[in-house]
Amino acid sequence: MATASAQRLQPDHLQPAVVPNRKKFVRLTLWPLVAATFFMVSGGTYGTEEIVHGAGYWRGILILLITPLLWSLPTAFMIGELSSALPFEGGYYAWVRRAMGNFWGFQEAWLSLIASIFDMAIYPTLFVAYLTRMFPWFQEGNRGWWVALAVVVACAVLNIAGVKVVSLTSLWLFFALSAPFIGIVLLAPFKLGALANAVTRPTTSNVDILGGLLICMWNYMGWDNASTIATEVERPQRTYPRAMLVAVTIVAITYVLPFAAMWMTGLKATAWETGSWADIAALVGGPLLRIAIILGGMISAFGMFNALVMSYSRLPLAMAQDGMLPAVFAKLQKKSRAPWVAIIALAIGWAMCLGLGFARLVTIDILLYGASLSLEFLALAVLRFREPDLKRPFRVPGGKLGAIAIGIPPVLLLVFSVIRSEHESILGMSSFAFGVILIAAGVLAYGLNRALKPGGWSVAESKKPQPAA
Repeated sequence: MATASAQRLQPDHLQPAVVPNRKKFVRLTLWPLVAATFFMVSGGTYGTEEIVHGAGYWRGILILLITPLLWSLPTAFMIGELSSALPFEGGYYAWVRRAMGNFWGFQEAWLSLIASIFDMAIYPTLFVAYLTRMFPWFQEGNRGWWVALAVVVACAVLNIAGVKVVSLTSLWLFFALSAPFIGIVLLAPFKLGALANAVTRPTTSNVDILGGLLICMWNYMGWDNASTIATEVERPQRTYPRAMLVAVTIVAITYVLPFAAMWMTGLKATAWETGSWADIAALVGGPLLRIAIILGGMISAFGMFNALVMSYSRLPLAMAQDGMLPAVFAKLQKKSRAPWVAIIALAIGWAMCLGLGFARLVTIDILLYGASLSLEFLALAVLRFREPDLKRPFRVPGGKLGAIAIGIPPVLLLVFSVIRSEHESILGMSSFAFGVILIAAGVLAYGLNRALKPGGWSVAESKKPQPAA
């Protein structure tokens, strides 16, 4: 077994893991995948308020329109090509490992999982924050923590039930989430200029236009998360490119239209800050619309956590199938084929972080995500040179030059975010320095993993990688 494991860990044998018997379980079609991607990336208009506060209406809307062109579309094209060419379990981890070997594949997974620590603990907390706006009773004692824990448990159970359950849930949550914002878009024209002198709660935000751009990047990142479930998608070669382009369009519309509608009312841009949608909705549609927005915030937090559990849990699964983690993480639920051990292990880790009171560390998130995204764009270019004959049902246009050039705009934006992060402080150091420490820890983790199991972890016979059906 040691010899077999050693062979699996050699570059010439880098065949990414695939869930066996794909035809024996239900797979995702276009619209459930679009809905799941929507929550992995966006979760609705919530969290974008600071963009308008820092940049004003017309510049904020311009940022919301330009950012997907420079940031999201290149990523969507990259995912479209690699997902159609290599629809393997683990998605971006499998692409980087195939292109550049085990070390970089491990780093890709490490960056994504360590970034999830800063991301995932906040969504149940946000759920509770919106809940307490209607029911302050949950602020007393540890009641909010127990509600947050219930969100983690509920999402873990839904994910163990399988991707179909998660994605269909996401689809219905999307409709429920969108309804109050559709109400704002329809009602705002009747308030044309009427809110110019409206009295709103004083804001404490000090976000400027550059900070608004960073927040916009944060709100448009995460497209690659949908790639980790590629083996559980119907006709991934065709479905992924279409799903990415549709999702980019929907996310941009959900960001831009509500702000454009509120601009018509004359409401001052300085009235906006994170969480202000509920009070502003009351100015447009009264208390019922305020309650709908609060419920939408709960739906957004739940939906994002639920969809991201599905995405992140496939990384330990794929790594275990490749012999890079213990085989226990490759265990699948018999009926749904969900990686139940990986789901439970990650859920426990995120639940342990609920009481730490994480703030939304945008610069750290972007730094870690940016490092992993850069590896994915590099994998796109490397595979064009190393495997020119690889079947690619969808291709980034422009040949090899196009495959290289498409990664330039996102990387330039990432460089900007790194420069900006020098001005943020975490634990007495710049967030850039803190991020570098986390990135370096991935190298140490890989070294320890190889020291413990030089030939790779053993893999159960039934979980060995198999070619795609």
